[in-house]
Amino acid sequence: MRLQALHMAYRAGKAGAHLGGGLSCIEILATLYGGCATIDAKNPLWEERDRILIGKAHAVLAYDTALYEMGFLTQEDLDSFEQDGSDLVGHPMRNLQHGIEFSGGSLGMALSVGCGMALDAKVKRRKHRVYVLLGDGECEEGAIWEAMMSAAKMKLHNLTVIIDNNHLQYDGKTEEVGGFTDIEAKLKAFGFLTITCDGHDVNSLLQAFSQKSDDQPIAIIADTIKGKGVSFMENDPLWHHAELKEADYERARAEIEKEM
Repeated sequence: MRLQALHMAYRAGKAGAHLGGGLSCIEILATLYGGCATIDAKNPLWEERDRILIGKAHAVLAYDTALYEMGFLTQEDLDSFEQDGSDLVGHPMRNLQHGIEFSGGSLGMALSVGCGMALDAKVKRRKHRVYVLLGDGECEEGAIWEAMMSAAKMKLHNLTVIIDNNHLQYDGKTEEVGGFTDIEAKLKAFGFLTITCDGHDVNSLLQAFSQKSDDQPIAIIADTIKGKGVSFMENDPLWHHAELKEADYERARAEIEKEM
């Protein structure tokens, strides 16, 4: 997935791509789609499918590669990323046939939508879960905390929120830009069953995703590294969004292939 994401970013050319936040959540989405969520690419409109919403929609490189691995997208689809006429652009557009439940771009919106989906499922006694992936920088949005309060008040036990806690956003460290610290204490105070895990370790993620509650929404804080897997991109906010030129592409590809 990491190599596919890199190829997509390179093919985007001067349009650039959100590499940092895409590379940080590869393992999160690989584990969620490949080992936890109940979905079926052959039946994308199945009512009992789990709903996966991507709040940090700039993670589209990881998202699209996960959908490709699950059979929702083809290699031809990935190759068309950011090309004229393509369905795959810099932020995902809702397309249920492609497994995309939510159009993203404006941060802070997805969790409220996810709460509505989870409440609908709870009222109708449906068994599917709703998963919402957020960025730690995204959690500076007030709408996130309004949705958190609502989720706890309505006891949405079928809702799992995952925070990609890579500690960086477009303009610097999240702890410095918005003062977003002590996430676990905040989430517990809001009424969430909260788990912290290594967001790059599949076993740690599987254990976190296995946690369930009868009366609380779940929050998973996945500690990650922005730009994970490419040494010169790691922990560098300049790679939040950038054009991937040939020399950097070849360097990055060599590093990723060496670890495969």
